[in-house]
Amino acid sequence: EVQVVESGGGLVQAGGSLRLSCTASGFTFDDAAIGWFRQAPGKEREGVSSIYTGIGNTVYADSVKGRFTTSRDNAKRTVYLQMNSLKPEDTAVYYCAVDLFLPQIIGLNAYEYDYWGQGIQVTVSS
Repeated sequence: EVQVVESGGGLVQAGGSLRLSCTASGFTFDDAAIGWFRQAPGKEREGVSSIYTGIGNTVYADSVKGRFTTSRDNAKRTVYLQMNSLKPEDTAVYYCAVDLFLPQIIGLNAYEYDYWGQGIQVTVSS
C-alpha cells in the first residue's frame, strides 16, 4: 500500500522560509516522480514542482522559480520543498503526490499523479 505523508507546514511572515517534507512508502522510491501541488481557497489545484527520484531532475512552476527548491533523500524516502522569499499569495494547502507510471517524464499536471497525501497548510502573513 502506497502511503504519502507531508509535514513542515505552518505560519510564516512574508519574506520568510519554510521547508516541507514528503515521506512516502509502498513503492520503489528511486523510480518515481514526486510532485508538490497547492490549492488556495476558491482556486484550482496548481502544480508547484516535481522531481524524478532516479536522477534528481526537477521542474518548477513559473510562479515559484528562483524561490522554491525541491530535492530528495532516497535513503530517507523523503522529498523536500524548500520555500524561500515567501509571499502572501503562496498561502495554500500543499499536497505531495506520487507518479509511478512513466515517472521519468516529470510534469505539473495533477492527473499524472496516482497517490496523494492529505495536504498541509502553509500560511504567509503580510
